[in-house]
Amino acid sequence: MSLATYHGSCHCGAIRYEAEIDPAAGTVKCNCSICTKMRFWGAIVAPSAFRLLQGGAALREYRFHTRRDAHHFCAHCGIHVFTTGATPRGGPFVAIHIASLDDMPVEHMLAAPLRYIDGRHDNWLTAPDETRHL
Repeated sequence: MSLATYHGSCHCGAIRYEAEIDPAAGTVKCNCSICTKMRFWGAIVAPSAFRLLQGGAALREYRFHTRRDAHHFCAHCGIHVFTTGATPRGGPFVAIHIASLDDMPVEHMLAAPLRYIDGRHDNWLTAPDETRHL
């Protein structure tokens, strides 16, 4: 595995994007209320590594709690495709929803290191006590 350009979309195809992702850099799962409910599994990339190719008009966003992060989803089919925000230290990010990738081989997903985040307690640097449900 190494840095590659992967393509993703929502279920209906209205939203399409590409992102430069290095699966070896790892993925994240969070236990905050929204991530738990949508079973978020993300690959974090710099904004410069993400390109929206189609569907800007179909994108909707949802923000809650601190309203720092924007969870982007399709207005037509409801599929969450990516999240934008800033790390607790202030750096901007795009979190690609792994499940919305169309061409990342499953073996790359499974081989990517996984880090858990305790977002439910705003503890972004430590894994929660329980992760089996994530």
